Amino acid sequence: MEPKTLIQYFEWYLPDDAGHWKRAAEDARHLRQDGFTGVWLPPAYKGAQGVHDVGYGVYDLYDLGEFEQKGTIPTKYGTRDEYLAAIRALQKEGLQVFADIVLNHRMGADACEEVSAQGDDPGDRRKKLGAGGQISAWTRFTFPGRGGRYSDFQWNHTHFDGVDWDERARRKGVFQLDGKNWEGEVDDENGNYDYLMGADLDMNNPEVLAELDRWGAWYLALTGVDGFRLDAVKHIQFTFFLHWLENLRTVSGKPLWSVGEYWSPELADLTHYLDSCGQTMSLFDVPLHFNLMKASSSQGNFDMRRIFEGTLVEARPEQAVTFVDNHDTQPGQALQSWVQGWFKPLAYALILLRRDGVPCVFYGDYYGIPHDGIGAVGPQLNTMLRLRRDVALGEQVDYLDDFNIIGWTRTGEESKPASGCAVILSDGPGGQKEMCLGARFAGKHFVDLLGNCPGELVLDDTGSACFTVNGGSVSVWAEKQP
Repeated sequence: MEPKTLIQYFEWYLPDDAGHWKRAAEDARHLRQDGFTGVWLPPAYKGAQGVHDVGYGVYDLYDLGEFEQKGTIPTKYGTRDEYLAAIRALQKEGLQVFADIVLNHRMGADACEEVSAQGDDPGDRRKKLGAGGQISAWTRFTFPGRGGRYSDFQWNHTHFDGVDWDERARRKGVFQLDGKNWEGEVDDENGNYDYLMGADLDMNNPEVLAELDRWGAWYLALTGVDGFRLDAVKHIQFTFFLHWLENLRTVSGKPLWSVGEYWSPELADLTHYLDSCGQTMSLFDVPLHFNLMKASSSQGNFDMRRIFEGTLVEARPEQAVTFVDNHDTQPGQALQSWVQGWFKPLAYALILLRRDGVPCVFYGDYYGIPHDGIGAVGPQLNTMLRLRRDVALGEQVDYLDDFNIIGWTRTGEESKPASGCAVILSDGPGGQKEMCLGARFAGKHFVDLLGNCPGELVLDDTGSACFTVNGGSVSVWAEKQP
């Protein structure tokens, strides 16, 4: 079976030209040929900033670029019909499509409501500030541009448990609406991290839960996507997606593979969430991202033997989605923690050429980020994608035994005669490491398929050799082909 390989098909600073869905459709064949099996598309619904909204400032989940709302018909990425056409084009090429789902909050309300609220300490939401009182909250969502099409549900203050703006006093804060409680089982950062931004959905309200179920069934039936990327799961009651996802799986009869974004560098937080949500999804391996970032900025002083220490892919490999960077970690964003460019080929080798985890390649690494003058990782990334599909297969033996120079072997699969390789990388000086692939490779001539180390090696009677690597580089040694 071909290993699963995803691409996050967007970065934060894509042009606001409503052309991205068309680009995705045109790119479908190329993505499949390069070795991807799945595509994570950005949020498709109308945001509060209209055509300028990346998609996380959700205004109307039912407007996929169809109605004149927030000053535009298309979203940043295009129209409803273009979105559906992109999904079909990608699926036609054999790619699975994963939709970005943002259910935590709403923004850009159509009107204010006068409500009683209590100010909470932003650094510890368990602590109250003052006596509370009346505020003017943006909590009324009537969607006049859509006029009730697809759903006549309208949102009001009873459907939310908190906001961050009092229009009457023109002041910012964290305001908990009277009669509401922050959800009990969420991340404990800031005391309780239920509230993130905008008008925060009350996931204990039966009307809210029913509407989200209705919307999910509508969206899935319309789009036919294969699964989801679930935004901000640490801010939503941990058991919510157990219900929401399982309901959609039952309704659709599809497995709906899904991955959640739980932004924490602590492995214990991720494993606790997975257990609390009934193992209903995978999670992005945030701890591994931070290990990669630290290694890239340590001037060769990171202990590469520990690169997988404390990571999800080490603890729960079947539920780990590994990544190097994403739209939140790229320069200029709130979670900026960019992996330095020189280390990117090493980082991608560590997620693409190993057995465990589902790797997700970032659009900004694959195509570059013109906004910041950042180029693509380049041909080595494209080569590694193909190596993941055709060469880096079979059993894995690790040689994570040196401070700088580490490696592993993949023994290949009989059904793919050219498969099997030795991967070696160094975050410091160059050198070599003896590694073994097994007697099946005895006498075989190996070359570095990344082209970083010239020449060739001949494996001995046991299928072993001293494989070389340059300083701050990676090499993938595999059988020389005629």
